[in-house]
Amino acid sequence: MIHWLRPDDPPGAFPPVEAALDEPDGLLCAGGDLSPARLIEAYRRGIFPWFSQGQPILWWSPDPRTVLYPGELRVSRSLAKTLRNRGYHTTFDHAFPRVILSCGDAGLRPEGTWISPQMRAAYLRLHELGYAHSVETWHGGQLVGGLYGVALGRVFFGESMFSTGRDASKVALHALTRVLQERDYRLIDCQVASPHLESLGARSVTRGEFVSELAGAVTDLRPDDRWRRR
Repeated sequence: MIHWLRPDDPPGAFPPVEAALDEPDGLLCAGGDLSPARLIEAYRRGIFPWFSQGQPILWWSPDPRTVLYPGELRVSRSLAKTLRNRGYHTTFDHAFPRVILSCGDAGLRPEGTWISPQMRAAYLRLHELGYAHSVETWHGGQLVGGLYGVALGRVFFGESMFSTGRDASKVALHALTRVLQERDYRLIDCQVASPHLESLGARSVTRGEFVSELAGAVTDLRPDDRWRRR
């Protein structure tokens, strides 16, 4: 049995992350809501929501955790060539609604998407409050790739990315890592491992190590207004 949250429970009423199940890996609790206050409390504790349409809200804290340190992005020869010659340019927070809509586009994700209208509305609200941000990749005036996530303290919690142009999401990630290094961000949370993330330099740490890093890096819960000035 897992812990159930009621919508009227305090935002931080999550069980300890150590209580997460081994199978499915990291399932911690269910229920509650996707209010900004609860989402912020979840992220600062190393918890994130992930559920399919028709399911209750499910909250996760897997072990191990996949992270990418901004200075460790692996730029392959092909990506370096794209950065030099493809004619892409990147922006920040110029098209957040379009990015999150594209990340959840079933036509771009034949395996299915977890970005339901409920999730999209929750992150649009976080964006309005200055916590959720997007990076956009453009080519010839067209949006061809991007990513979005949540910035808290000195951690960027990556949520999803999309690409309709060659390496376009990787170009967005490259732009993100450069900005995060400039601002002394510690890490990007990539949640769970995949061959794609590993090819970009992401690595796994234990949940204990991840939570310990969060404790030192997420000490200020105010939105970082530098994103709005880019």
